[in-house]
Amino acid sequence: MDYFLTEEQEMIRDLARQIAQERILPVRAKLDEEETFPWDIMEALAQADLFGLIVPEEYGGLGGGTLESVIAIEELSRVCAGITTTYCASGLGTYPILLSGSEEQKKRYLPDIASGKHLAAFAVTESNAGSDASKVRTTAVRDGDHYVLNGTKQWITNGGEAHIYTVIAMTDHSKGARGASAFILEKGDPGFEFGKKEKKMGIRSSATRELIFNDCRIPADRLIAKEGQGFIVTMKTFDRSRPGIGAAAVGLAQGAIDMAVEYARERVQFGKPIIAFQAIQHMLSDMATQTEAARALVYAVARYIDSGANDVSKAAAMSKYFPSDVAMKVTTDAVQILGGYGYMRDYPAEKMMRDAKILQIFEGTNQIQRNIVGQALNKEYGKKNR
Repeated sequence: MDYFLTEEQEMIRDLARQIAQERILPVRAKLDEEETFPWDIMEALAQADLFGLIVPEEYGGLGGGTLESVIAIEELSRVCAGITTTYCASGLGTYPILLSGSEEQKKRYLPDIASGKHLAAFAVTESNAGSDASKVRTTAVRDGDHYVLNGTKQWITNGGEAHIYTVIAMTDHSKGARGASAFILEKGDPGFEFGKKEKKMGIRSSATRELIFNDCRIPADRLIAKEGQGFIVTMKTFDRSRPGIGAAAVGLAQGAIDMAVEYARERVQFGKPIIAFQAIQHMLSDMATQTEAARALVYAVARYIDSGANDVSKAAAMSKYFPSDVAMKVTTDAVQILGGYGYMRDYPAEKMMRDAKILQIFEGTNQIQRNIVGQALNKEYGKKNR
């Protein structure tokens, strides 16, 4: 379908597609198998200025919005969602500074992120704090002109590879989620270390590690916004990043469709290509229709966010959970269409299916997204009935 992109947006799409085909496609299986971090690909994305899409021009970026970001993410994920996760996670780590940082923080950190010189990461999750941010146990205690952090973050994408980390820590446990604050940390800060690289089901070329803070001292001017604003910073961040997960899901689903159609046209059984059988046609039809619906939702939500709308949480949640559910179904059906070949590593179908699963989990599970939508509906209709 034609989504009436501007000339500049079409250029972003074409550039991301070119990098995906020329740089990512030849190495995606190798990087996945070896669980190798895709530094060469990140350098290519940096040279193409794609890390600067969401960064304003005054800080060295291109001044684009959510729509420009999801266009690039979709095209990259069409070839490899694992490698794209590294790119997306840097944007996730950037949003707290971009949305809530001081002018001094923006000038200090955003230019290096926009140029691709430094990757970013966002750290909320802990062993007992996933969807429930009030359970964060990492602490930040004010000590003169510094804060001292202690604790451990878990399953942090780009952990150990990124240079800039936006971290949520508790400055007042007695206030629950309202006692959380956001900070900027840098790789190399004293007392800041990394745990082992996790071995994952999918997105294996991305790095996932623990962040360990042991009396980690950072300057007080690394506090983002004010003390107690950490939960708000987190929610604002996810409102901007969740359409990106939806875009990754759309790209992954489209890549699975591309592969499944090509295979179905070539695979001959009972004297004709299997795409001639109605059962296969109906599967492919559902895959294509669901993916197009997901794409339309992601693009619409991205435009809604870029319009400057205030309350976007419900729409952002929709744009994350619906496409990622679609991606899981579409990749599973792609494996089914390829049959035994789909189950083998010689074909990318099994990788796509493995990669799809995490999209339903990180940045808020799809069950949590449904809670957000349901609570918003309850609030909206409650106002109407007053």
